[in-house]
Amino acid sequence: MRDELKGRRDMGLTRIPGLLFGGDYNPEQWPEEVWREDVRLMAEAGVNLVTVAVFSWSRLEPAPGVYEFGWLDRVLDLLHANGVAVDLATATATPPPWLVREHPEIQPVDAAGTRLEFGSRQGYCPSSPVFRAATVRLARAMAERYREHPALAMWHVSNEYADHTAECFCAESARDFRRWLQARHRSLDGLNAAWGTSCWGQHYTDWTQVEPPRKAPGPVNPAQLLDWRRFSSDALLACFEAERAVLKEVTPDVPVTTNFMSVLRDLDYWKWAECEDVVTDDAYPDPADPRAAVKAALSYDLMRSLKRQPWLLLESAPSAVSWRPVNVPKDPGVMRLHSLQALAHGSDGVMFFQWRQAKYGPEKFHSAMLPHGGTATRRWRETLALGADVRRLAEVAGATTRAEVALLLDWESWWGLEAPESMPSDRLRLHELLLSWYAPLHARGVAVDLAPPGRDLSGYRLVIAPNLYLCTAEHAAALAAFEGRLVVGPFSGVVDAADQVHDGGAPGPLRDLLGVRVEEWRPLPDGVTQELVTTDGTRLLARTWTEWLDAEETEGTDVLARYRGGPLHGRPAVTRRGAATYLSCLPEDPAPLLDDLLTAAGVTGVAGAGLPADVEACRRGRYLFLLNHGAGPATVTLPEPGTDLLTGRALPAGPVTLGPRDAVVLKPRPTTP
Repeated sequence: MRDELKGRRDMGLTRIPGLLFGGDYNPEQWPEEVWREDVRLMAEAGVNLVTVAVFSWSRLEPAPGVYEFGWLDRVLDLLHANGVAVDLATATATPPPWLVREHPEIQPVDAAGTRLEFGSRQGYCPSSPVFRAATVRLARAMAERYREHPALAMWHVSNEYADHTAECFCAESARDFRRWLQARHRSLDGLNAAWGTSCWGQHYTDWTQVEPPRKAPGPVNPAQLLDWRRFSSDALLACFEAERAVLKEVTPDVPVTTNFMSVLRDLDYWKWAECEDVVTDDAYPDPADPRAAVKAALSYDLMRSLKRQPWLLLESAPSAVSWRPVNVPKDPGVMRLHSLQALAHGSDGVMFFQWRQAKYGPEKFHSAMLPHGGTATRRWRETLALGADVRRLAEVAGATTRAEVALLLDWESWWGLEAPESMPSDRLRLHELLLSWYAPLHARGVAVDLAPPGRDLSGYRLVIAPNLYLCTAEHAAALAAFEGRLVVGPFSGVVDAADQVHDGGAPGPLRDLLGVRVEEWRPLPDGVTQELVTTDGTRLLARTWTEWLDAEETEGTDVLARYRGGPLHGRPAVTRRGAATYLSCLPEDPAPLLDDLLTAAGVTGVAGAGLPADVEACRRGRYLFLLNHGAGPATVTLPEPGTDLLTGRALPAGPVTLGPRDAVVLKPRPTTP
């Protein structure tokens, strides 16, 4: 229990007992007579935290330096009087019309040179000094106004960075990019060397010649694109850090967050998480996607891994969203099941967008805890029931997860891998590569962390790098120091930090560790597969990618599988040197290889073997979560006796049947001395 409480203290929300439950609240969209009804219903549902003022800049500062806090004062006072704490946004996610009209240059410019117009949200250039100064002024005014307010539990900076504006190509961004490049490369000679500008006649002789990678006649320099991705992530992070600095100056004891967007390519969340007190996430699994549960679990495990402590699901949808081409609602029981899944993977609460369903605007058809139909609806009944479940699980707060398997994820390698128009194949997508390994681990109830390649990996038994296209000597040294089982996927160790191919070819600095050399990439056309056969006769099919691999002459390298048929017939497909395995292909089903690896590493699932296909098993601290994502009943064997916290039932060890979309949260029975 001591470790569980420590995790909660690290999160910084000890003033709110138990798990958090609530959602975004937009009182400015409603007349004040509705507010009292809102807080009454919040109390009925068990809401203890709401996010307020995310898009309220134009209401809080209707003219430059003119603040109207009265309405927000009344909202916070009312919430506090009714036992609801506040995740208070700095309201800087969308600049107000007066700022845009006085300074139209703060609006973002796309890669084709078009300046985007006001009328949506998050329309700003991250590098604009005018925009940044205005956000800092408002953040300071908010902090000084509410520093002593008893409702204030957490600061929420901006909203979903990179959702609408991940990059800006304006003249101000170009100046900021050049400053960033000068700090990174020190000189033009350094830049020209790193970008390989002798290719295609791109040699620069003055910094003013360097521009963002705007739309060009043909493929853009991939090294320039990689630095642009780094810069764009850093430019947005600088916006966050500028506001955070003010908040920490004025309210040093109030935790600060900004809401992430699950497995998002545009921002290096390892770097961002270092600057947050609490990791929070917005997650919207698609009810129409048969892989929704697996994708959500992967994103939740990433959130837990970013700071290796409990996190918070800050936004999710009670039912349908409003922004997909077809917005499928959640069937009865799915909202509960999705919420329990987040708790199982380390969230210390369940929050939604939003509390009361909007009457107007682009999100008027986005579901809410309190729908258009009010309290005489199934959705409201499910909100009440979920609030009761969250209260029953209060003791889970702060519990941590111990994983023996890690998946490696490096954002810079991701950006390099998916550079457009310059790769052997554009079919290698990192999110899909992660899922190809994560899905069978998830199906076996194996707890998984995600980790950057340079992190100390000593606590794991098995580490899987689905792809490390960009691999440095430091990355290779960290992997070589790892004493457990290691798996490296194809097209790894290809380039260095400047996106330049390693001398001698792939796998570059991993060559001694893996004992192989890649002679040729052989991507497969769509719909074409390549057979391979393991040493025990198991036949597998590879898709998308294969490689001409040399391993025969390398001492100490064993061939675990060979290609069968075609130009690669008889050549190595999967190899092992010591405890390190290399896959030169993408098996359609890696399960046979994975099972051998798990056995060799001594890793088992948290609920033993033989989980039904639609059942998810997660252990969080001492609590075992069993979630049935299927439309029919499923029987699972409990490894120990205990109490189901959701129902209060005492359950013996042995088989237990879960109804469709039902769950058990097992608290083990104390052992007798």
